Amino acid sequence: MDPTNKPKGASPHYSLYQREVFKQGGTEGKLPHFSVHSEELVESTKKKLNDRAYFYANSNAGLGWTDRANREAFYRWRIIPRMLVDTNTRDLTVELFGHRIPAPILFAPIGINKLYSPQGELVPAKIAGELGLPYCLSTAASQPIEAVAAANDAGAVSTGSDSSANNGKALSPRFFQLYMGHDDEVTISLLERAWKNGFDVCMLTVDTWQLGWRPTDINIANYIFYYPTPEGVGNEVGSSDPVFMKKYGEELAKDSGKWIDSSVWHGKAHTWEKIPWLIEQWKRISNGRPFVLKGIQSAEDAIKAYEVGCEGIVVTNHAGRQVDGAVGSLEVLPEIVEAVGDKMKIIFDSGIRTGSDVFKAIALGAHAVQVGRLYVWGMAHEGEAGCRHVMKSLLADLDITMTVGGYASITRDVHQNRKALKYNESGVYPRGEYAKL
Repeated sequence: MDPTNKPKGASPHYSLYQREVFKQGGTEGKLPHFSVHSEELVESTKKKLNDRAYFYANSNAGLGWTDRANREAFYRWRIIPRMLVDTNTRDLTVELFGHRIPAPILFAPIGINKLYSPQGELVPAKIAGELGLPYCLSTAASQPIEAVAAANDAGAVSTGSDSSANNGKALSPRFFQLYMGHDDEVTISLLERAWKNGFDVCMLTVDTWQLGWRPTDINIANYIFYYPTPEGVGNEVGSSDPVFMKKYGEELAKDSGKWIDSSVWHGKAHTWEKIPWLIEQWKRISNGRPFVLKGIQSAEDAIKAYEVGCEGIVVTNHAGRQVDGAVGSLEVLPEIVEAVGDKMKIIFDSGIRTGSDVFKAIALGAHAVQVGRLYVWGMAHEGEAGCRHVMKSLLADLDITMTVGGYASITRDVHQNRKALKYNESGVYPRGEYAKL
């Protein structure tokens, strides 16, 4: 791979990361400290974490059939490579809610990142800033909103990827994922803090008013909020919120589960009737910035989301962690795209492991994808370095897939291009059938 003969294109040559790894091995004897093959990565993560940390990220609902359905759905769609196409430069850039991002990949919101690295959400926020990719912060984070925003900006500055997002309030795109409790004053306070700190898209999760039935968590009573921790891990967004602390601070001091039980996974479902109020509040606070629903798995709900005023949806089953025996997220993507794909932005989530997975989701009509477990597995190994290695590897994988597959532009040649894929009705997703050391 000749690094001196690379014409400048719209996107960075992410593929050169492969050469960087090869070169370091050949000239310096430096090898990666862990495998980025997703099946090996999840296994090595078990050795890096205690049971509570490992299962918080990896537990699935029930028997895990929905998680498996997510992967099987990707297996059934096959890429059709095209030959003799000029792919010397690739354009992986996409426009998402007014942001021009270098690749169609977002850091998904995942809570309690201190389970995987002492710095918690500061790690992926910084790496997202370095790469110029949107970072989504969870309401269940283990760092305050303000600290995460600062880390995200620091990452952008360190690599010069400053995109001056959000009218100068942020140096890199960042979104806020909201778990909405039933105290509207607390909800408004969270949204105000998010907007003030440069989070310019609100993403309401609608599939997790409470956690699904996850036997591997049940087996070890895996709910960190009820365990005594020196720093109150998992309560940081709440314990740093002035409205929540004024109203409930004394209760939180007595009951470490007060924040999570009342404002995050409270078990009291909202309905469609509440959504217009929330959209109105976010629009008022953010001067009209986009509002997104996360957790859509049917065309009917996608249409409702559009009708109530959402600018986007996240097609996700919470990575198979909420309803066991449910449809794979990729299975329902085509019908959702057919229903609203020309009206709103569609972000795909659940089951992304490789560059080929990203390609398939985009070809089926998603505008971008979210990845979560991958970056958590990386940071569990080596903090910032591990998170960076996994995400740069995913970008290189996508870039190389585009190069050798004969697709130069993610928007022009791949997006909603069914001719790029062939569906295979039969076959079982293989496990462990690959070359191993």
